[in-house]
Amino acid sequence: MLSKHQLDQYQRDGVLLVEGVTDKATLAAMRHALADLVDKSRLVTQHNAIYDLEPTHSAERPRLRRVKHPHLRHSIFNTFARSEPLVGILKQLLGPDIRMHSSKLNVKSVDGGSGVEWHQDWAFHPHTNSSLLAVGLMMEDCRMENGPMLVIPGSHKGAVHDHNANGRFCGAIDPDRVSLDYEQAMACVGKAGTLSIHHAFAVHGSANNTSQFPRPLLLYEFMSADNWPLMGVNDLAEFDSRMICGQTTYLPRLEAVAVRLPLPAATNLGSIYENQTQLKRRYFAPTEAKARS
Repeated sequence: MLSKHQLDQYQRDGVLLVEGVTDKATLAAMRHALADLVDKSRLVTQHNAIYDLEPTHSAERPRLRRVKHPHLRHSIFNTFARSEPLVGILKQLLGPDIRMHSSKLNVKSVDGGSGVEWHQDWAFHPHTNSSLLAVGLMMEDCRMENGPMLVIPGSHKGAVHDHNANGRFCGAIDPDRVSLDYEQAMACVGKAGTLSIHHAFAVHGSANNTSQFPRPLLLYEFMSADNWPLMGVNDLAEFDSRMICGQTTYLPRLEAVAVRLPLPAATNLGSIYENQTQLKRRYFAPTEAKARS
């Protein structure tokens, strides 16, 4: 459970690290599940509903940017999302009725695993209220050289920034057009089993992994059950199946929150990595990533 000091820090900074959220046996099971998914990707030659591939992916050397919806790919990732102490922490931040929005596992392979440009999760999926956050479980030790997530403290209290390029959504902030204190970003580093929590409005990104240490980060987004996506719900039964605790409701809670719809849709659909290929001025270009590490 979070202390008052931790709750205050999250409210102030929009980001928080919590150590020791899971045990070694669970981490070992997650690593085994990921290794199996990576091995099965040898037969995959292009992005699909499960895999987002690194440009250098091959059958001989499988390299992934992301496993999509890992809670649907292996039971260990679904079980963890509904387990203690994670659920207890989420109740402190979101209330008793909580729904999972999505999950993903960013693999961040050794020797050049792809980074992610600065962005706000809210830009991808605005909702009826701001009770929306992301948690990331570090499956391995996370250090500066393997491209940790970077979050700008306090940015969750600012504007919803433009994430468009060439007139279309690209899922990234142009660092030359949006003035933020990028150099003051907090690095989410820690031992395996550490949990990062960041608000959906918080600006964050990460550099390439220039090390020989992998950086798999298991990410979930959670929201209060009365928080409904403005882009609509296509499958109500599936939507309700993502309740992790408490009761669903069909009475959305409305807040006066800033909204930019992710439209017109990105030229390259499929994942944030593909969306962001349309951004010309990149903060985390590979050469810059090496210089910063």
